Amino acid sequence: MSNSAPKPRILVVEDEAIVSADIQDHLTNFGYEVVGTTDSGEDSVRLARELRPSLTLMDIMLSGPMDGAAAAKQIREELRIPVVFLTANSDDVTMFRARDTDPFGYVLKPFEDRSLRIAIEMALYKHRVEQEREELIAKLQAALEHVKTLQGMLPICAWCKKVRDDAGYWMSVDQYLRTHSELEFSHGVCPTCAASMSGPPETAREKAKT
Repeated sequence: MSNSAPKPRILVVEDEAIVSADIQDHLTNFGYEVVGTTDSGEDSVRLARELRPSLTLMDIMLSGPMDGAAAAKQIREELRIPVVFLTANSDDVTMFRARDTDPFGYVLKPFEDRSLRIAIEMALYKHRVEQEREELIAKLQAALEHVKTLQGMLPICAWCKKVRDDAGYWMSVDQYLRTHSELEFSHGVCPTCAASMSGPPETAREKAKT
């Protein structure tokens, strides 16, 4: 991790005090900042809202009305904060519920230093890529909103060359294009018209009226 880069801020959610303290020591040694700890699913959601951590380490099996799977689901959906699960011997139902929260990784307890750090780094990287992709999509959508495309069949008068819009109104071609595109016009006289308008001023004026 670069010394100039800000430290990833980690929220630890673990209901075993000894395990929680051990995790905090490891995270500090890795160079991360522990911004908060709790043993409650409800509190983890509240702290995530207040602290906006870079990542949440969440024990799946938490005591109380809200377990880790439910808390992670709310944090992920509401705050878009990545969650890495800490798990030991969870039952299949809980594991399936945890899987459905779209976690960014799992760490098996008892964990090794290397596995914990790899899981966190991979989760942070995946989240960063996800954010960049969402920002790119938002920029593309914003750009597309400014692009107007003309296509299909356009009714045009064979005599005066006016065109009819979807509402049935007739207008000049330049007026229609201004309305349905980003085009701007500067008026002039083409060589053909200039040649046809040459001659005595009275003749040119009469031609210009036709």
